Amino acid sequence: MLKLYGTPPTRVLRVIWLLNELGLEYETHPIDLLKGEAQREDFLALNPAAKVPVLVDGDLVLTESAAIQLYLAEKYPQAGFIPESLAERAQMYRWIFFLVTEIEQPLWRIARHTFLYPQPQRLPQDVELAQRECRRMVAVLEQQLQGREFIAGDRLSVADFNAAYTLDWADAVQLLDDAPRLKDYLQTMYARPTAPSRIADGIAATDA
Repeated sequence: MLKLYGTPPTRVLRVIWLLNELGLEYETHPIDLLKGEAQREDFLALNPAAKVPVLVDGDLVLTESAAIQLYLAEKYPQAGFIPESLAERAQMYRWIFFLVTEIEQPLWRIARHTFLYPQPQRLPQDVELAQRECRRMVAVLEQQLQGREFIAGDRLSVADFNAAYTLDWADAVQLLDDAPRLKDYLQTMYARPTAPSRIADGIAATDA
């Protein structure tokens, strides 16, 4: 059986969404990053980078949430989450890479300098810069979705499940205020019965 290591509201939610959509059974192995559980020797043997998620499928150990999403979609092609045409696959890859490099990275900087780093290492000015950069890239995606239902092509693809999580993260830190189309897109995606929990809900549960 598939094994998934990680704990919401981290990027493990990207993988959970694909597993749900594909109707796959899997074992969950919670890893609390804030408690240092990713530094355990047994977990480092799976991912020396000490990050989640990690998917174990038989002898295959796979890290990086976007790579895991693509792997699952390719292994179970009946769902059609990988476009058939080369041009549409290229667009799917384009927007996945855009999301993880241009939107997710400033979100990570905000998280690091807001609560992950020890207080003396936090740089408020970097938070402001990251917010500005993130809003600029959100605006690019807002334009892409004008008149469109999906990120790439004319049906759901891995790019949509990647985008929904990433944009939900941006929404949780109030960076979608000027992106009404993306807010509507998020509502549509998270209305799916297979959708995982929202990031804001996970943060609230952690704080509680």
